[in-house]
Amino acid sequence: MEINLVSMDSQGILSSLYGPKDENLKYIENSLNVKITAFKGIITIKSDDKKNEEKAYDLIYDIANSIKRGYKINKKTLRYLVNFSKEYGVKSSENLFQTLIKVGPQRGFIQPKTFGQETYIKAMKGNEIIFCIGPAGTGKTYLAVARAVEALLDGEVERIVVTRPAVEAGEKLGFLPGDIQQKIDPYLRPVYDALFEHLTFNKVQTFIEDGVIEIAPLAFMRGRTLNNAFIILDEAQNTSREQMKMFLTRIGHDSKTIVNGDITQIDLPKKNLSGLLQAIDILNDIDNIKILHLSKSDVVRHELVQKIIEAFEKYEKKQ
Repeated sequence: MEINLVSMDSQGILSSLYGPKDENLKYIENSLNVKITAFKGIITIKSDDKKNEEKAYDLIYDIANSIKRGYKINKKTLRYLVNFSKEYGVKSSENLFQTLIKVGPQRGFIQPKTFGQETYIKAMKGNEIIFCIGPAGTGKTYLAVARAVEALLDGEVERIVVTRPAVEAGEKLGFLPGDIQQKIDPYLRPVYDALFEHLTFNKVQTFIEDGVIEIAPLAFMRGRTLNNAFIILDEAQNTSREQMKMFLTRIGHDSKTIVNGDITQIDLPKKNLSGLLQAIDILNDIDNIKILHLSKSDVVRHELVQKIIEAFEKYEKKQ
């Protein structure tokens, strides 16, 4: 099979596609058991298995078109795409990673690294309430905060409110040293980390001082109504059923809400009492509430994280 990408040669697309010393093409070769040769934009693919030829053809063609649209390919992304194509085949190029999050001049935009992440970003842009359930390392918090920053900078909302239950401390923080902010900061650190990724440190501090960004434990949400805000409930698997109901009834006019959680990491004394588990069961059929699940294939941390998740799943099934 032959792919003609000569027209892309002058745009610098081929160098990104091939990778340093053709590393990307070599990785596709080894992973799909094909032979690839490239000369001046003409890529030839050969294999004894026609299905592997077709997968490699689709994969290379779609990656080239994605790079043309501005998508940045790296080793992690390539590994994911190859593994996905081996298991499911490759989606057509016009549907491959089109949805981006604009987060300001220092980053430009955030691009999804998996098809699950792209579905998540689309859901956040098209629904008022989104429940996202997935294992560690799938980008749930990172992408939710990025989308909140985008909505704030674009004027879609007037403020960002991020909350999470401090279950590890039993919501009883009095024994910890320092004032209330110092007591809760360790439990909210992942949120701060994500904000600093998308905004400068000084900008985050200014927004917090002005009340434009609020980060607080879930217990602080009681009795409030949150209008014109982008609201994120993180680590929602550790909410009680009463807390989840309390949180969801805080949502006011012109607000968007993201509820994130990992149902494999419930820290409550009785796991079956998780407010997240109950909510996704009760609210499944309500319009404009989107419930989606990310899987271990959407993990974008170190590749060993995916293997660790798989190992724990096997162990838990045996138990």
